[in-house]
Amino acid sequence: MRFRQVSLSVVALLLLAVVGFSALRVVTATGSDMTGAAEQFIKTLNTEQREKTVLAYDIPQRTDWHFIPKPTRKGLQVKEMDDAQRKAAHTLLRTALSEVGYGKATKIMQLETVLLDLEKARPGGGPLRDPLRYYFTVFGQPDANGKWGLSVEGHHLSLNFVVDHNKVTSSTPTFFGANPGVLLADYGPEFKKGLRVLAQEEELAFKLLNSLTPEQRKSAVVAPKAPSDIRNAGAASPPISAAAGLPGAEMTKEQLATLQALIAQYAHNLPADVAQERLSAIEKEGLSGIKFAWAGADKPGVGHDYRIQGTTFLIEFNNTQPDSAGNLANHIHSVWHNLAGNFDLKAEKP
Repeated sequence: MRFRQVSLSVVALLLLAVVGFSALRVVTATGSDMTGAAEQFIKTLNTEQREKTVLAYDIPQRTDWHFIPKPTRKGLQVKEMDDAQRKAAHTLLRTALSEVGYGKATKIMQLETVLLDLEKARPGGGPLRDPLRYYFTVFGQPDANGKWGLSVEGHHLSLNFVVDHNKVTSSTPTFFGANPGVLLADYGPEFKKGLRVLAQEEELAFKLLNSLTPEQRKSAVVAPKAPSDIRNAGAASPPISAAAGLPGAEMTKEQLATLQALIAQYAHNLPADVAQERLSAIEKEGLSGIKFAWAGADKPGVGHDYRIQGTTFLIEFNNTQPDSAGNLANHIHSVWHNLAGNFDLKAEKP
């Protein structure tokens, strides 16, 4: 499996990264937009649907997240919605994500049809593979003067938000996954060979790894074998451990530009104002202390894993599992955590 060269959009992002995250500042009002969209979505629901969808804010289910194909989940399935309700739900999802992030999220949902096709011949395989098996849950009552939460979740997607007085105060954990990571065959007109939902998250990381000198690799490569998955999957609190790997202080200007572009790739799954808050916090702490850690193979098609960690955030990326066609290391899990605490909660201390 060969990787395409970095696209022009990535090159442009690299150029922006050279001048710093501040060049990406754009101001919008995501919290206000989300509140309005949530109110409109709830208005489309009947009484029974509202009971499933709108839950109390302070309940354990709000922090119960996961990306596996669970048989049951909190909230209302897209499958249980009519066309008007689905349109309102997707309008809400659009307000919570950037256009890039929304595109990734909907492609992840659509990949379920590929998995269904790949797994339908297996005994017991397939019934949980459904692009409409994604759940919307609202915690509390969306209101300009109140505090409420949103979860949009299903297989390989877990998006979690808190909006307080029309300001997004929490947007983590933010999880995106892809199986297959890259399509190695055609699966209909919308799923052509070579499609990769999370391409740049992987390409930029390999670009950074391959730019390192042998001496830098001694610090960056923390294990010869990649871990089997990301850490703390399903746990409310992010992993709390000291950062490992190569610090930004020991990178060249070009390597730092790649690191910035890689971080920005994750941040810009969210709207401009939310993304900029993430990037501004990183800019304030500086890149010198941020560490890049790699584990596993240094080529595609063999298990690999990386982490990027600063004082405010943690990114984890893992590609070790086979896809549903049996191709090795073609199954991606990736997540952004707020190290101060996910779900607008304080992180648990070790």
